[in-house]
Amino acid sequence: MAGSADVAHRTAGVVSRGVAAGIDLVVVGMLLGSVYLGLVLARLALTPGAFRFPALDVVFSTAVCFGVAVLYLAGCWSVSGCTAGAVVMGVQVVGRRAARLKPVVALGRAVACVVLPIGLGWVAVDAERRSLQDIVFGSRVIYVRS
Repeated sequence: MAGSADVAHRTAGVVSRGVAAGIDLVVVGMLLGSVYLGLVLARLALTPGAFRFPALDVVFSTAVCFGVAVLYLAGCWSVSGCTAGAVVMGVQVVGRRAARLKPVVALGRAVACVVLPIGLGWVAVDAERRSLQDIVFGSRVIYVRS
């Protein structure tokens, strides 16, 4: 039994985190698609006679993508510590002493992950398997199932 407790609190590696991040990227893409579809349907409902698909510029699209990704990550981490990718991979983001992240910390970590995703690669070279975001925000990603 002691072995399973060790596994449950072992820090996740680069492969588990990378796969989880890939799954989360797909989820964010689906959320963005839903936002665009909602925009299209709202425009169709408001102006059915003069309907055209909305032409989104780069600044608007980038801002919405950034906002959706940050809110998704921060919301999941502050509520349960798990995004969809984390659930699939059996990992959880925790704060100091394995506590749930505070909303402000989750928001800061989410912004850092979206702005500097390469920081997650630091897990591959850090002896304690921490990303740059983990080091800055005092978080860690642990396995929650064996």
